[in-house]
Amino acid sequence: MSLIQCQGLNKQFAEKTVLHDLSFELPNGQPIALVGPNGAGKTTLFSILCGYIRPTSGTVSVFGKAPGSPELFGRVSALPQDAQLDPRFSICRQLVLYAQLQGFNRRNARIEAERVLSLMQLSDVLHQKPAELSHGMRKRVTIAQALIGSPELVLLDEPTAGLDPINARNIRDLVNEHSDNTTFIISSHNLSELEELCDTVLHLSNGRLQQQVDLTGTQETQNPLSYLTVHMDNCPTDAFIRRVSDIPGVKTVETRQKNHFLISYYLINTSPLDQALLQCIKDSQWEYRQLIKGKTLEEQLFSNA
Repeated sequence: MSLIQCQGLNKQFAEKTVLHDLSFELPNGQPIALVGPNGAGKTTLFSILCGYIRPTSGTVSVFGKAPGSPELFGRVSALPQDAQLDPRFSICRQLVLYAQLQGFNRRNARIEAERVLSLMQLSDVLHQKPAELSHGMRKRVTIAQALIGSPELVLLDEPTAGLDPINARNIRDLVNEHSDNTTFIISSHNLSELEELCDTVLHLSNGRLQQQVDLTGTQETQNPLSYLTVHMDNCPTDAFIRRVSDIPGVKTVETRQKNHFLISYYLINTSPLDQALLQCIKDSQWEYRQLIKGKTLEEQLFSNA
């Protein structure tokens, strides 16, 4: 059974159409990215998937059920981008209440509250009120709230926005650690972060699905033309293009920004290009900073924009 199926999904608010005829199917498993500019319809799609609002037309199912169905209770959770904590009550009291709303008795609700705070490395804030916490800590508490009950699907809207680099990394680590049992759908403007975490990317713009990108490379291997992306350190651009172009199988070498190059090459009957490229870099006494198999997510989404 697919995780999510949408067919001809539309949503209108008064005279404005926010989502236009969305049709896609998402697998259960590794994290999924939802990207697009502000106003693309990402939050509206999240709201429909959670059952907060209904589509104007079309069909959508989550685990084979309509969003908001009783059968999905406890299986689906969400973190809105601007989720807030009640300033009047302690973190413990709020998380215990949310756990009780999911069916935990009071004793087990307290245990669950402590568990999800521990996942966020926030065990010591259990009895504090939100005003005593930094913005980043409050953000992590709301993520902990979304993990109560170990849901099978968690939708995270900008989960690392406003977090310092260390805590943002901790959130990425948590997603990786739990992705075997929980499918995360993550909306973010941080493409490098999504590229690191996700296998599938949905790209929305103006309420329309622009493309669905597979980052696993399985699609690329079916195409005789493949790609490498390389970030060099202080490399002479003309010399790099000239020498790499001479490697057998290379079709094109293009500059993308300073010291960044996209190499296209023929996969059929060609020895592994990454090995030949690294040998060329060594022989030329250059230094490289990063080598990526395939195109970057930014390149895949916006190269023709």
